[in-house]
Amino acid sequence: MKFLHAMIRVKNLEESMRFYKELIGLKQLNELRLDDCTLYFLGSKEGETQVELTYNDETPEVGYNQGRAFGHFAFEADSMGEFTERLNSLGYKYLYEPFELAGLKVAFLNDPDGNEIEIIEKV
Repeated sequence: MKFLHAMIRVKNLEESMRFYKELIGLKQLNELRLDDCTLYFLGSKEGETQVELTYNDETPEVGYNQGRAFGHFAFEADSMGEFTERLNSLGYKYLYEPFELAGLKVAFLNDPDGNEIEIIEKV
């Protein structure tokens, strides 16, 4: 069995695409139109990590309730310093600034829909 992707619903497609493509560095792999929504598959250059952004035709004005079960997505950065520069240049802010944990540099931020994102640099 192979894990393929995780799906999240997005309120603002343009802002979510900017976040995941420009900041996180994913590229769009596929797009699929269904009856009531469009699915956007984004993945790493290696093709290992995929996130499906679902944009519903009738998106609630306030967005979606995040619930309590989901924790976060984790992405590996080659350099926390370079990632932080990109984060700042795009106008995003950390939820938790980079810190060291068990030989790693770790930081957290939220995507445009409030999903928590962990950034890890192996040091």
